[in-house]
This record gives sequence, structure tokens and C-alpha cells, in this order.
Amino acid sequence: MATPGARIAIIGGGPGGLYTAALLKRRDPDRRVTLWERTTPDRTFGFGVVLSDETLGGIEHADPAVHEALQRNFTRWDDIEIVHRNTRRTSGGHGFAALGRKRLLEILHTRCHALGVDLRPHTEAPPVQRLAETHDLVVAADGVHSTTREAYADTFRPRVTTHRCRYIWLAADFAFDAFRFEIAETEHGVMQLHGYPFAADASTVIVEMREEVWHAAGFDEATPQESVERCAKIFADALGGRPLRSNNSAWTAFRTVVNERWSHGNVVLLGDAAHTAHFSIGSGTKLAVEDALALTACLEEHPDLRSALTAYENERKPVVASTQRAALASLEWFENLALYVDQPPRRFAFNLLTRSRRVTHDNLRLRDPDFTAAVEREFGCPPGTPPMFTPFRLRGLTLRNRVVVSPMDLYSAADGIPGDLHLVHLGARALGGAALVMTEMVCVSPEGRITPGCAGLYTGRQGEAWRRITDFVHERAPGTAIGVQLGHSGRKGSTRLMWEGMDEPLPDGNWPLVAASPLPYKPGSQTPRELSRAQLTDLREQFVAAAGRAARAGFDLLELHCAHGYLLSGFLSPLTNRRTDAYGGSPARRLRFPLEVFDAVRAVWPEERPMTVRISATDWADGGTTAEDAVEIARAFAAHGADAIDVSTGQVVAEEAPEYGRSYQTPFADRIRHEARVPVIAVGAISSWDDVNSLLLAGRADLCALARPHLYDPHWTLHAAAEQGYDGPGALWPAPYRAGSRPPRTGRTDAPKPRLTLGS
Repeated sequence: MATPGARIAIIGGGPGGLYTAALLKRRDPDRRVTLWERTTPDRTFGFGVVLSDETLGGIEHADPAVHEALQRNFTRWDDIEIVHRNTRRTSGGHGFAALGRKRLLEILHTRCHALGVDLRPHTEAPPVQRLAETHDLVVAADGVHSTTREAYADTFRPRVTTHRCRYIWLAADFAFDAFRFEIAETEHGVMQLHGYPFAADASTVIVEMREEVWHAAGFDEATPQESVERCAKIFADALGGRPLRSNNSAWTAFRTVVNERWSHGNVVLLGDAAHTAHFSIGSGTKLAVEDALALTACLEEHPDLRSALTAYENERKPVVASTQRAALASLEWFENLALYVDQPPRRFAFNLLTRSRRVTHDNLRLRDPDFTAAVEREFGCPPGTPPMFTPFRLRGLTLRNRVVVSPMDLYSAADGIPGDLHLVHLGARALGGAALVMTEMVCVSPEGRITPGCAGLYTGRQGEAWRRITDFVHERAPGTAIGVQLGHSGRKGSTRLMWEGMDEPLPDGNWPLVAASPLPYKPGSQTPRELSRAQLTDLREQFVAAAGRAARAGFDLLELHCAHGYLLSGFLSPLTNRRTDAYGGSPARRLRFPLEVFDAVRAVWPEERPMTVRISATDWADGGTTAEDAVEIARAFAAHGADAIDVSTGQVVAEEAPEYGRSYQTPFADRIRHEARVPVIAVGAISSWDDVNSLLLAGRADLCALARPHLYDPHWTLHAAAEQGYDGPGALWPAPYRAGSRPPRTGRTDAPKPRLTLGS
């Protein structure tokens, strides 16, 4: 935006607003930049600010003067200390840099004054509509309670989520030796301290706890001074008996702010006005500073304001969304802290360090190999064995590693009979090193198919075809188990092949559908018939007959499909089960038929072979199954003999709104594992062996199921072993493939380095 003498208004004098003002003025001294701030630096909340090396690099390139001032004021440290049940675990190599928030604001104020920014402290900004009329650009950096965002809410379309913990920002007049997390298990519940140094003689201290713990402890009725004194007493060991101090501090609940759009005309959001990320990953100021850098660059790189603001939003939104996903994972970990306090100290520490999924097992091995090795020993890893290659036992079946090839529908069967593609698909992945290879959902009746291409186990010929596949796996990939997933499509049946139109009805040749209730899956879908009591009995027997064929076909494990909106899942969800008889209504009644089917199948499935159940742990829709419901569903199946719960989510109703992201479904598995006390299989965007190791070592899962990575690379598990330098019983290469157990050599890409520099 190369407008000569452009007039720019900035609302808000936090780090984001001040740094934006300095950058814009430095890049073009002719700009008239005015910044309004209602308060002054001495009234700021919080005490210390943490910045990453990446952010500091951007600052250094954009304004060396600010960078040099920051460097002179930073406090640096490498360690994180976790104190849990009077045991301290220290992990090093993390690298932090912090300074006082007041000092940061002073540096930025000084820089703005030197550059000629018109700073107006103690002054309420004029209404944003008026500023937009009198200025070329209005930057709204007015924080989480942004009045600008509310003024244009119809355009920005904000979503503000209030979370379940209360926290308070405090300070101590001494410097912690490290970033310290301390857990206090009180008579009222679990509380936690987050503490880190920001000066040679000062530390930030944040005390946090669940809302119900906060109420039970009486903090809701305490005066501000009483809260400060009680926090100091609760965490006296961490503080060495020293007091805490406040700066207009108050208990608050964190609010996550997300905006669908960030600009409206010549008004643009920045920092907390546009987005927030939980303090436990230390990103609020970092994101605001990075916003300022990106906005300034986009204004220079684009010829007009509209394209510049569009580029700014396109650049920053994916970065912020990734950070917010990590922050949400961290926030929820602390919300659910009580689930983890019974973990052994080292595993607890590892779990805490990897809570956001940004720090991983492999990352920690680089930062602190001794700490990570100790966690691995506590987990039970033999020397030189990554966690994913440790064995796991389910009933009479011992899996040689923790990798599962997730069920993947091939839609390639003829009359329900699996063919050569099934043999090649499952056989290749069995040869590829996974401990357990799962079939697609195998249907218990012709009417229970999703599409005409779905495989079944409702005839003897189908059973014989499956026997051909299980024999191949057992003979050619010894040590690999193969499992069958049994299910019935319910109201989601009689549809086209996935690549012809997923969930779209067949153009002709449809068969009648049945379900818990007569509700079509989506507009245009066929309406199913509500199952009668007699039909429920018939369906149960279809599952029993299919299970018998599966046993004779030689499958090692049977999974009952109670997820993704198929027939049994349709009974579990209140959104799809509207029955008024004994099979509908309360959660216990909605569970009744799936449990009847499970019991009947378990009765005919060989005793020594395990059974698992796949569930959708949330419907991602209002009024549907919640994470709390999922725990009770898992408990019920475990009580009936399920050996593990395969924890998926969604696909129950068409109007779902999933929150996608890396390993996005694993928090549900984690919760079920710790609350229902049953082994779990985690699924959902687990894409790397590092993810698998991290999830297992933290205690969030017992097994990890991967689909797309195994489509990309059938030998994913063996290659994961090779990349980690592992050669042991958890990843055995088939004899014909052993020559390929090392990456093939490639041509040299490095040239000899010059040894002499000759003068002219």
C-alpha cells in the first residue's frame, strides 16, 4: 500500500499494536501513524513474555534496533522442571527467552517515539467507523475483548469459546531456575502452577485449576489479596516459602477467539482481537508480533490495500490455526490433568512435555536423550527398541508391535466376495511389518452393505475367499495378525461407490434400508424403516452367523463396528435413535441392542481370540454423543468383555463439524483409556512414526491405527524401523525382502570442498 503520506490508525497499545506502529513508520517515515491506548504500561496484566527464536529472527530482520534492545533484556534458560507427587523430573535442551511485559512495552514505546509515531495513552480511540472514514488503514489490536471485532461481528463472524479452568497471573520476586510445572493434589482437587523467570529477580507464576475445584476451594469468594496469599501457601515448596504479588490480577477463564474473516474494508484485526492461544504454549505475544511482521510485509508487497489485507489473512490464518490446535491440545490436557496424576513420574513428565503434540518423542530425544531414555526404560522398551516396537497382548493374542493397519473400504468385492485386490491389499500390508492388519467393514447381510462393492461374510463362498487371505497372511507374514471388522450399514447403505459419489444413493437397484429410527442420513438419502423387535433378533443372528464364518476363516481378532453412523452406531447416538421402546431414550437403553449383539458374538467367537469395538467418541454435532458419553459407552463394552476400544469420531450425521488436525481424535482415546481403564486403539491423522512413539510413551494409547500412510507406503512399519535404526523382533523383514531393509544408495550430491584459495 504505497499511499503517499498514508494515515494509519492503530487501536490498542499492547505489543502487537506498538510493534505494528513501529514497523509501519520505519518502513515509510511519511506515514502518519497514530496509536490509541486506554491504559499505560504500568497497568498491564501479566508479568513475563516468552518469545521463540523464530519470532526473534523475524524481529532482527525487520528492525535490528528493537532486536538489540530485546537481547539486552532477555532472561534465558534451557530446562523444564515437572514436580509431581514430591518428585522432580528435569528435561533440558528446550531453550527459552523471556523478558518482563512492562519492559517489552517500554522498549516498543521508546522505538515508536524515536520513529515519530503519535502515541496517545490514557485515551479512548474514536469509534472505529469514524476512524475508517478518516484514515487509509485501521489496525484493530484491541485485544480479546475487542470492540472493533464486535462492531463488525457480521463480517468477522467471531467464535469465542470459554474454557473450563480458572487461572490468575501473579509474580514472585525471585527467578526460577527453569520453566517449572508443579502439581498440587488438594482436598478440593488438582491445581497446577506454571512458573518461569523473566528477569534476574522475578518470575511469572500462573495458578490454574478446574472451575469446580476453584469453587470448592472457595476462591470464588476470596478477596484478591486472600487469593494471592492462599496460592502462595498451596505452592509454598515451589516458591521456597516466598510470597506472591499481584498487579490488578483477577481470576479468569481462558477464551479462545477465532474469526472467520480478519478484515472489513480498510479495518483489519491483529493479535488477540483476531485470535487467541492458551498461555500454556506461550504464544499470545509471539502471534501478535508475527502478525505485525506479516501485515507490514504484505502492505509493501501488494499494490492496493484490498489485495494486501487478503494476502495477510491468507498467510497468517493457517499458521494461527496450527498454533491454536496445539494450544487447544495443551489447554485440554491441563483441564483433564486429574486423569494423569496416577501416572509414574517420568511418564507423567513426558506426557506433560508432549501435550500439545509440537514436542514429540523424537524431538525430546534430540533435546535430552538421557531423560527420554529413562522414560523408555520405565515404559518397558528393551535397549535400542522404540516404543512402537514393543509387544502388546490382547487376550490370547500377542502383537509384536503397536501398529495397526486401519480398516479401509476397497468397494471392490463382487457379490460380497473379496477378490484379488483384497488379497494384494491386505497381504502387502501384512508383509509391511504392522502387527495387526484389519479388513474393511465386512457386512453381515446383503442389505447391510454400504455399496454394491462391499465385502461380506453372509455366505460360505465369502468365508472361503476370506480364508484364502488369512492363510496367505499367516503363511507369508508369520507373526502378523489379521482382524475382521463386522458391521451393518444401517441408514447409510445402498449408496454409490466412494469415487462415484460418497453417500449418494444408487441411481437404480436400491435395496431397502433399516435403522434404529426412520431418519434419512441427509437430504436425498433413502429413508430407512425402523427396526421391529423381531427384526432386531434377526439382525443379531446375522452378526452371530458372520462371526462364526469369521472364526472358521481364520481371523485372529474380531472388531464390532459401532461407529460412523452405521447400524449399531445409529442406536448409540441420540441424534439417530429416536425410539420410545426399550431400545431408545436413556444412554443405557440406547446401548442395549449393541450390547446384545456384542454378547451374542462374543459367545460364539473363540474364547482365546480378542474382540474390540470401534465407536464414534463424538458426533461433532450439538445434541449428539459427547466425550463423556463415549467414556460410559466404552465402560459398558469393557464390562461385557471387550478387550480394547477402537476410538474414532464422527460420520454419524451429515451436519457434523469436525475439528480436524494432526492426531485430532487421539484426545478421545486418551480420555477413554484413563477414565474407563480399558486398552484403546487411537486413530485419526496419525501420520508419522514419531507420532506413534509419542502417543504410546505418553500413555494416550496402547495401539495406533493408520490408514493413509499405509496406502502411501505398504511397508510403512518396516521403513519406520529402518529410519530409527531398529532391527529386532518387533519389525521382521520377510526373507525375500531383507535385501531392501536399508535405503538404496543414491548418487553423490556433495562436491569436494575447496582446500586452497589462490590469489589472483
